[in-house]
Amino acid sequence: QLYEATKEAIEQSGLDVDLAKIQKIEEISEYGIAFTPALVIDGQVVSSGKVPKVDKIVSWLQKAQK
Repeated sequence: QLYEATKEAIEQSGLDVDLAKIQKIEEISEYGIAFTPALVIDGQVVSSGKVPKVDKIVSWLQKAQK
């Protein structure tokens, strides 16, 4: 659900960003994520343990582009 919401946010924002779905525990733990799903933008965990609304994800993406 988070992956799909993030894809939709990218489309809505019109931004050129890369999206990757990470499922390996080793990679997830590198970010200190305790709860999934989690969203990481530019190396920063912005959400963990829930699926945020698409408009919130758009906002985070736009802030990261500045």
